[in-house]
Amino acid sequence: MKKQVLLAAAVLMCSPLTSHAAAGTMESGPGCGLGAMMWADSAAKKHILQQSMIATTNGTGMQTFAISSGTSGCTNDGVIVQKEQVNVFAGINFDNLSQEMAQGSGEHLTSLATLMGVPVELQPQFFGLIQEHYDAIVLSNNATPVTMLNGLYQTMAGHPTFAPFVLKG
Repeated sequence: MKKQVLLAAAVLMCSPLTSHAAAGTMESGPGCGLGAMMWADSAAKKHILQQSMIATTNGTGMQTFAISSGTSGCTNDGVIVQKEQVNVFAGINFDNLSQEMAQGSGEHLTSLATLMGVPVELQPQFFGLIQEHYDAIVLSNNATPVTMLNGLYQTMAGHPTFAPFVLKG
């Protein structure tokens, strides 16, 4: 059993994922993730053995999870998380959003704009755009949260002020 554990550790240390993680920079070492949290002594991160242990621990796949979820000292650009928050919000609040889009205002519509990163000062203009293009955004009887968001993103992409707020990913 010990030989299998040592062999697994040797394979992980030599794998491209771990080698890449171990390369790091002189200042930051192997980076963030569970390994960095377990071996948190910043002075020890300068030692090659500690860097190897951090990289080996991160090579288990936990660093990828930490980066994508923004945990264990890792950060991400937030676009994927932000888009998923918008998707969930639209799914839960679809009926209210549909009504408020037709009206051009409302608490749910304000929350959606905030989740999408539309600044408060641009929100009245954003609501007007949505109300103006309501038919293209919310397709009568065939509307779903997904088709509504797709229509919203298409409308926003065609407007120079709101194109930068279209969530990709």
